[in-house]
Amino acid sequence: MADNTHVRGNETAATANHGHHEVTQKDVRTAVSSATIGTSIEWYDFFLYGTAAGLVFNRLYFPDDDPLVATILSYATFAVGFIARPLGGLVFGHLGDRIGRKKTLIVTMYIMGSATLLIGAIPTHEQIGIWAPILLTLLRVAQGIAIGGEWGGAVLLSVEYAPKKQRGLYGSFPQMGIAFGLLLGTGAFTALGAVMSEEAFLAWGWRIAFFASLLLVIVGVYLRSRIADTPAFKAARESQDQLEKSIPLAELMKDPLSRRHVLLGMGTRYAEGVSYNLWAVFLLSYLTGDVNMEQHQVLISLMITAVVLGIFIPVWGAVSDRISRRLIFGLGALLLGISVFPAFGIMGGGSWLFATLVLIVMLGIVHPMMYGPQAAFYAELFPPHTRYTGISIVYQLSGIVAGGLTPIILTSLAGFGGMPLSLTYVIVTCVVTIACVIAIRPSDIARATAGERDVLVTGPVPTVK
Repeated sequence: MADNTHVRGNETAATANHGHHEVTQKDVRTAVSSATIGTSIEWYDFFLYGTAAGLVFNRLYFPDDDPLVATILSYATFAVGFIARPLGGLVFGHLGDRIGRKKTLIVTMYIMGSATLLIGAIPTHEQIGIWAPILLTLLRVAQGIAIGGEWGGAVLLSVEYAPKKQRGLYGSFPQMGIAFGLLLGTGAFTALGAVMSEEAFLAWGWRIAFFASLLLVIVGVYLRSRIADTPAFKAARESQDQLEKSIPLAELMKDPLSRRHVLLGMGTRYAEGVSYNLWAVFLLSYLTGDVNMEQHQVLISLMITAVVLGIFIPVWGAVSDRISRRLIFGLGALLLGISVFPAFGIMGGGSWLFATLVLIVMLGIVHPMMYGPQAAFYAELFPPHTRYTGISIVYQLSGIVAGGLTPIILTSLAGFGGMPLSLTYVIVTCVVTIACVIAIRPSDIARATAGERDVLVTGPVPTVK
């Protein structure tokens, strides 16, 4: 990042002619902080549901004599949010590529906050019968639509404000939102469970975590109202007079290279999505059910791991600026594949300490090898005028199977053939991801971003009196 001060005027024009977007350090700080904080809030809302699905909803909204069936039904509503995410990605990706990143991100935050608040107010199955799971599912759909539009815009705020040689680092900051969201979500449930009895927690205490979303959303909307659209979007708009009349999805599908990158990008997402939902969602019911660990012990392990995850996401993002992003991403998938059987073997012993160490290594260190560079990796697969749509399709459409269905698939496979069958499925996803990472050619990435101007970050602009 350049720290030198630039005088505007003729020098600005000269800078532009040499292929640069000029932005101030304040612009960058505002964009990156609003993207990171806003994403943390939305992931808190989204994964708060995932935590509740494994600990609360299966008991209050899907009562069944068979706990396995109740858990699968609860995870089914968790998956619905992922199924709705591509719709949000298409709708808000379209708007983001046509009218800008800023406006879409404010709308997605309003939708997410309202849905989360209302989830906390839904009566239980015992109180209103079948309407309880129906309302829960509908609001989960709203959450999915919101996060489907959120992710692409948030990461582009950071990536498109970053110099090309630092896109991995800058793009990793909003990715840290998933760690902060996990920390806040599990922390809220852990704190509530510590200050009240289990009966009180199930009766009403868990709802407080959902109601708290209202305050977080107010903060997020305020921050996003202060940002400006990214330099790359402004340049694309200036160079294409018909941008507001274009259909980004149609433009994306007309380009053979973009079509190829959509398919390969979704393949690379497979192991990453499975990895997160394996360690952060499925593991809740596995450790509390099969291994008989206490709920608060597992939540504390996840909180500790979330801190490590938040540290290593930008570490691997920065490393990907110096080493090939493809290499770091593929290595993360490889380590997941060769470690998953030993990891579950250790956790099956019932030791809280060993289970926590495994979580720290697998979710805190190995997983961010894929998740840290991901924003920059996917952004560089598409040109700016279709980028919001492209990365949203890659991330959200693949997320149906890679993310939302993972707890159901793993739970069902474990019930049918035991944990070895579930873990074999994880290895298969790693093979698919590695193959797709290899198939993405560096020369194609260069073609996708050809002609895009670099970002020059300047110091404070001097005031002429």
